[in-house]
Amino acid sequence: MRARRAAMLTTALGAFLAVLLLSVTPAAATPPVTLGSGYVLDDVGALSDSQESEAQARLEQLKTDTGLDLWVVYVDEFTEPAGSEEWANDTAEQNGLGPTQYLLAVATESRQFYLSGDSSGPLTGDQLAAIEQAIQPELVAEDWVGAVDAAATGIEDATGSAAGGFPTGLIIFLVIAAIAIVVIVIVVRRRRKKVGGQGAPAGPVEQIDLKELARRASSALVETDDAVKTSDQELGFARAQFGDAATVEFAQALQTARENLNKAFTIKQQLDDSTADTDEQTRAWNVEILRLCEEANKGLDDKAADFDELRRLEQNAPESLARVQELRDKAAASIDTADEHLRSLAAGYAPEALATVADNPEQARQRMQFADEQLALAQTAIGEGKGGEAAVSIKAAEEAVGQAILLEDAIDKLGRDIAAGEQSAAALITELESDIATASALPDADGRVAGAIAATRQQVDAAKASLVGTARRPLQTLQSLEAADAQIDGVIAGVRDAAAKAQRAQQMIGQQIMQAQAQVSAAEDYIVARRGAIGAEARTRLAEAGAALVQAQQLQTANPEQALQYAQRANQLAGQAIQYAQNDVSAFPSSGGGGMVGGSGGGNGGGMLGAVLGGIVINSLLGGGGGSGRGSSSGGLGGMFGGGGGGRMSPGSFGGGGTRARRGGGRF
Repeated sequence: MRARRAAMLTTALGAFLAVLLLSVTPAAATPPVTLGSGYVLDDVGALSDSQESEAQARLEQLKTDTGLDLWVVYVDEFTEPAGSEEWANDTAEQNGLGPTQYLLAVATESRQFYLSGDSSGPLTGDQLAAIEQAIQPELVAEDWVGAVDAAATGIEDATGSAAGGFPTGLIIFLVIAAIAIVVIVIVVRRRRKKVGGQGAPAGPVEQIDLKELARRASSALVETDDAVKTSDQELGFARAQFGDAATVEFAQALQTARENLNKAFTIKQQLDDSTADTDEQTRAWNVEILRLCEEANKGLDDKAADFDELRRLEQNAPESLARVQELRDKAAASIDTADEHLRSLAAGYAPEALATVADNPEQARQRMQFADEQLALAQTAIGEGKGGEAAVSIKAAEEAVGQAILLEDAIDKLGRDIAAGEQSAAALITELESDIATASALPDADGRVAGAIAATRQQVDAAKASLVGTARRPLQTLQSLEAADAQIDGVIAGVRDAAAKAQRAQQMIGQQIMQAQAQVSAAEDYIVARRGAIGAEARTRLAEAGAALVQAQQLQTANPEQALQYAQRANQLAGQAIQYAQNDVSAFPSSGGGGMVGGSGGGNGGGMLGAVLGGIVINSLLGGGGGSGRGSSSGGLGGMFGGGGGGRMSPGSFGGGGTRARRGGGRF
């Protein structure tokens, strides 16, 4: 990561690197693709119809068994200069894949492949690399279906052996360029190795000798001090290249790094003064120095990665502009269809059932207006030779288009979830009526059975009424029916055999997970597309809901009772996240005259307001900002979901913070 920061030392070196890379890179082939409704996308005819069906069935089974999604894409060649790694990750991000969703990209002509996964997901970087090793022999033999099976089997095996947590993978970018740049890369990488490899304890601090720990802390201080000084120069170059607005987040990260470094130096001074320190104090203070240095370096590295992305856009500005323009045209053509679908849903369902998507078409139009403004600015900047300005505008437009697509798709997805909930509610009504008949034949000395029957009958009758007419509430109805089912189950459980109990338990957990998925998905889509207004409360509830849903999916077969508890918790927390998020949006300024945006006229009105609501402001493109951002005129509203590609998360994902960048894949 420090190597990337070093590449920012001068504009001249950056430009030279761009020219060199372009001169040695072959022509572009297939750009990142849009995934369809199935798990398999075969753009080259590698699979027959029967083979594609076989692969689809295998991946559906993977989803059933593990709760994880895997998409497989076959193309001729990956777009250059992006290799298999960047192409697959770009495709995953542009299609909004979340931490529990993976993508296997295969270029059959250039014979490259890569398995893309988010570092915050259940599989570690080492596990993904092991799965790639299992896939490679199948690709060498051109057994395309076998590669799908090998990938699915590898994920199943890894899921079964994974223990605890979602570790974050390391991102390593190798840059080969001119001698001057190579020298910079080598020097900085050596410094990084000292900080990351020697500065951070390799095991429990109790096992590290005090002298070694002190040496690592001192080395980390030196390297971090160098990094802060280098980043101060980088900030000046970045401002000259991309403008002040695009460097606000970088400046904030640099200030935070300085503060952490100053704290670390203060601790070091305490260690070096004449006052004797105990071994416990010495160990604790050196560990704190290492932590502060690591935090400072990580913040700077993250911003360097964001500038790397802008530089890639700058180097290929005309091609990037054309790509985003094409994506924009497709998204714009779908807004009216989404609007029509929403009106169709509104004709049959209650307003509260559609609350999370009620204004999605209008929000999508605002994102498209902002995208048009940014694309026009990018076109002008390209014509004037201002590549840095063009890159910032292209990135902003890409994010706006991605959010418009997210807003459109959320309507269709909610429609499917509501329809599934309606079917589940109808099926549960039938089962409850059967339970009522069974309970009616039981002895009832204390009246407990009669009470349960009456309460269940009342819920069933109310549910039937709520599932007809033009104000249906299927998901809410399903929730009330599940509560009634739990009550009457306590009465008739004794007359069910073991097999019937097990079958009923699996059926109930399936319904609860389906309902939780729908609720988490609705919350994620709502928050991602309006993250500029969303505060910490909603984000926290959503993160916890996603984590609980993952637990429910993983325990569904092994421990249905515990899985049911997790699913219910996920559903409850996601509902709270939606409520908090809606409250935040309601309090958000809604007009251009005053408020956050101020009197922005001309082309900035609704488009800019939509962009600010969505967190798509220039300085948020470089890493995002924490908190809700309400009341801030700077527009630092990126939030925890970050920017780029629309930011969609899947049902079962839980917030952002991960990365899809890792070394892997290769040739076959």
